[in-house]
Amino acid sequence: MPESYGPGSPPVLVRSKVALELAAELIGTQGWPFLRAHVDLRQQDFDQTGFGIFGSGSPDGIDQVAAGQSGLAMINPSAVLSMAYRGTGPYSEPLPVRTISVIPSFDQIVLGVMEGTGLTSFDDIREQKYPLRVSLRGPAGNSVPLVANEICKAHGFTLDDIVSWGGEVSYFRRLPGARLVDIEKGEADAVFDEAVQQWVDPGAAMGMRFLPVEDEAMAKLELLGLRRGPVLKSDFPNLAADFQAVDFSGFPIFTSADVPDEQVAAICAALVARKANIPWEGVGPLPLERMCIDHSEGPLDVPLHPAAEAFWRAQGFLG
Repeated sequence: MPESYGPGSPPVLVRSKVALELAAELIGTQGWPFLRAHVDLRQQDFDQTGFGIFGSGSPDGIDQVAAGQSGLAMINPSAVLSMAYRGTGPYSEPLPVRTISVIPSFDQIVLGVMEGTGLTSFDDIREQKYPLRVSLRGPAGNSVPLVANEICKAHGFTLDDIVSWGGEVSYFRRLPGARLVDIEKGEADAVFDEAVQQWVDPGAAMGMRFLPVEDEAMAKLELLGLRRGPVLKSDFPNLAADFQAVDFSGFPIFTSADVPDEQVAAICAALVARKANIPWEGVGPLPLERMCIDHSEGPLDVPLHPAAEAFWRAQGFLG
């Protein structure tokens, strides 16, 4: 494990630690609005190269890593990284991404429509060219619209088609539970989003139907790198029945295949050293032993970087 500096640390380290610790404190302060970190570590002030850490969860991080502008980034869900690795969906060619670990986060993405629309399936939307007014999490380039559009495409239409039929696709920064009031006011007909624990049950209680992803469409999505994500009535009492959705689980921490082994090993060691300082789902420190194996809460479809695999194996996490 790489050694840390002790007493007598060089001034450049002190300055950087001040910046990083201040940032860590600020993002933990109630009411501080700027929560997405993009850290750039350089050897000297005017160097053109360094090691970037992209702390958001948007697809931008994939582009940053693939272009060599960041050495590490994060994404939610795992499926977006899988598409980048395979060169499917919005990615025209495979990108050289590799996983370091996957933070567990179990979720699905679903389309809920009001019963008054008469819609019972994605095929109904396509066949009727229904002018649906859809509320989506924004901005347009974020993971929710990206995956939502792939689900629509697998059923034979796109979000742009909905607009061309006279519908609306509106993007909001608010979480889906906070947008149900828009449905109640009649300002939208549908919500397409993740975070199902927050809004599916109250949505069902107010008269929403949740459209299942058909098997034929699901097979197309699986070829892209997405997974099935069943939504169960046992978890949501107001649901009429179980239905099939698309998985939105996992929060991969990833890098590029060409990042040197020693840098990746240092990142893994830093995760071990700081895991107790990183809150996970309000229940404790990062569960590192579960963050390097494939499971339903943390899909791992993109290979581990070889140095990460070696590190986690040495920790006893891979058997």
